[in-house]
Amino acid sequence: MEDKKKLLETFENQYPERDYLITHTAPEFTSLCPKTGQPDFATMILEYIPDKLCIELKSYKIYLNSYRNDGIFFESVTNTILDDLVAVCKPRFMRLTAEFNVRGGITSVIEAEYEAEDEFNNLN
Repeated sequence: MEDKKKLLETFENQYPERDYLITHTAPEFTSLCPKTGQPDFATMILEYIPDKLCIELKSYKIYLNSYRNDGIFFESVTNTILDDLVAVCKPRFMRLTAEFNVRGGITSVIEAEYEAEDEFNNLN
């Protein structure tokens, strides 16, 4: 897979001195099952506390859409997306919840989380 991180853009957080939660819900995520090639559908719920940068939404949408033809397991795509978003915007906290639609009578929810190390913990 190509480096999809290049699709993500950011903008400067206007309130870096304040912790506040941003939630973006993308109900039309699609990728392919790597075993069957059948489409998988999910709602991606991104929650994060920005530091200096925020994720630009149009680029986030294009980034998510870039997975449409990729054969990738639920767990891998969820963690890959989280890793890419963290690398691009370096938030204080970020959680990605991927709620996959029913397939074979089973629903799957994958939740991956990142928390920046507290600078005070590094002093001890």
